[in-house]
Amino acid sequence: MIDTDFHSRMIGWLKIVLPLLALVILSTLFLVARTVNPDDAIPYAEVDVEDRLREPRMTSPTYAGLTSDGAALTVTADEARPAAETGAGASATALNGLLETPDGGRTELTAGTGQINTAARQILLSGGVTISSSTGWRVQGETMTADMDVTNISVPSAVIATGPAGVVTANALQLTQASGDSGRYLLVFNGAVKLIYQPAN
Repeated sequence: MIDTDFHSRMIGWLKIVLPLLALVILSTLFLVARTVNPDDAIPYAEVDVEDRLREPRMTSPTYAGLTSDGAALTVTADEARPAAETGAGASATALNGLLETPDGGRTELTAGTGQINTAARQILLSGGVTISSSTGWRVQGETMTADMDVTNISVPSAVIATGPAGVVTANALQLTQASGDSGRYLLVFNGAVKLIYQPAN
């Protein structure tokens, strides 16, 4: 038989000793723990704060909107800065755009530099512009403008286009919604237009 008195005394001692042991273990952990060296902290990106304050900018910006005729427009860039003169809009580098029309068509845009003019609701691209359409056309020009509210993309300078029909060169190009038909879009080459017809084999 177990001595009841001994059992009671042992429980009483354990109630005192176990919490004390827990305190000893915790204090040992804190005493043995390695001191933190601030120099070993996780490194942060080295950013020149004064430069950022002097020339504010945004990295990897994205603009997304819906035109009045139902086309979804998305524009991204590597870096964007507010306009210096008016403060409206922004200039950007390494621009990429995507226009998705309600009829399922896709038009992709790339440019070296550009400006988003929020006051005029227009995107101005330059530094070499490439337009690739889901219809198989690839258009290259030096500059391009695109409205944010309606589907209106134009390349006002010399343009070269390659597609299913061959190679087209022209002085300008414009992509708009076809009048009287909300589901169709019109691609027009203007100026001295030249077509080198290359039928599919």
